[in-house]
Amino acid sequence: MGKMTFGVIVGNRGFFPDVLAKEGRKDILHVLKANGYGAVALGITDTKYGAVETFQDADQCAALFASRAKDIAGIIVTLPNFGDERGIAETIKRSGLDVPILIHAEEDTAGRMKIDRRRDSFCGKISVCNNLRQAGIAFSLTRAHTVAVASPEFQQDLERFAAICRIVRGLKNVRFGAIGSRPAAFNTVRYSEKLLEYAGIGVEPVDLYEILSKVERLADNDRKVKAKLDAIRKYTNTEAIPAAGLLKMAKFGAVVDMWIKEKQLAGTAIQCWTALEEFFGIVPCTVMSMMSQSLLPSACEVDITGLLAMYILQLASGTPSALLDWNNNYQDEPDKCVLFHCSNLPKSFFTADRMDYQEIIAGSVGKENTYGTIVGRIKASPATFCRTMTDDVDGVMRAYVGEGQFTDDALETFGGYGVMQIEELQTLLTYICRMGFEHHVAVSLSQTAAPIAEALSNYLAWDVYHHRI
Repeated sequence: MGKMTFGVIVGNRGFFPDVLAKEGRKDILHVLKANGYGAVALGITDTKYGAVETFQDADQCAALFASRAKDIAGIIVTLPNFGDERGIAETIKRSGLDVPILIHAEEDTAGRMKIDRRRDSFCGKISVCNNLRQAGIAFSLTRAHTVAVASPEFQQDLERFAAICRIVRGLKNVRFGAIGSRPAAFNTVRYSEKLLEYAGIGVEPVDLYEILSKVERLADNDRKVKAKLDAIRKYTNTEAIPAAGLLKMAKFGAVVDMWIKEKQLAGTAIQCWTALEEFFGIVPCTVMSMMSQSLLPSACEVDITGLLAMYILQLASGTPSALLDWNNNYQDEPDKCVLFHCSNLPKSFFTADRMDYQEIIAGSVGKENTYGTIVGRIKASPATFCRTMTDDVDGVMRAYVGEGQFTDDALETFGGYGVMQIEELQTLLTYICRMGFEHHVAVSLSQTAAPIAEALSNYLAWDVYHHRI
């Protein structure tokens, strides 16, 4: 994901001990560096201890932030004492930055409440938030109202805030590729390109025939084809797969790779059912799995809003994501279900994996035309699920997000599959059905529901349901 840089505002107020601002600046910069983050902050001699108090301080800090705007993914406001709420608000407004903001207040110590060490950051934080609210500026909070900057709890707050910043920045002018048209039988994957465009998300379409015509012109011994074929064989067990099928996959993958690079795409959604099988003779699942594993997520059935959810999960966690079906109940347990696809899951999801043929579609197009799926059991792990949609009726972006647990409950089936336990699952499923969400859901092996919900609702103004108990 690369190093993330934050703009840092150290609040100060003259009739509180200045030394607290000096110490606070040193502490926050140390913590950021220790956790691998960069910082843009006033120098210790630029203002009194490098803090912001007066209008002139705010103007100077704002100019610094504006000069480093491309580097700054978010702003951290730290209050070692009460702080000057006007100076902080002015800094943010005058900087022109439109990034997430974290408000931190250092905690007081009961034995150090005399005038020389008293902070009152508890109170000052409320005043800062009041000013930002008046100015219409969105902000984030630490989970505890006050927290020691050097504590493990604040480190967790930083990780959550960094995920929020990655999502907000990552969704600005992102581009996805739609390869082919959606399958006629899947009305559920319809979406509005216009609503996505309004949300800053572009879609680059290409006809499946155009991709396949480029595949046809590739020589078997082309350097890119040979490299892709070698990568496929190294990626998963291909012993049961005919050589002709593997060669087709390699050519298809090589063409898609070139198209992604040419169009500068962050992910793809690919037509599969059933054009590729009938007219080309493979399923693209392993090629898609390889892309998702390398953090170029790929969704099937041209499910662009499913791809969007995959990408959001990836931004939040820095790990691969997958697209699955809400597919089956599990026994008579209301808080468990089976998540399944046929499948193109990243190999890091599996306890073990191999390439095989696609058992569902083989019945209609023939087994020989369905080699290329990657199959296995999803390993037991905490997980986050997410779904986004364009609600064309109300003209808004919608999403739901929550967390569950993949279990090791007994299950014998095929494809890519796992049993997931989610508290109050029936409530979630009722919401999904009543709101008209799709049957696909994106999943990552992470615990990132909270930053996703905040990024989408607080900073992007999407309609978000956070499923939490």
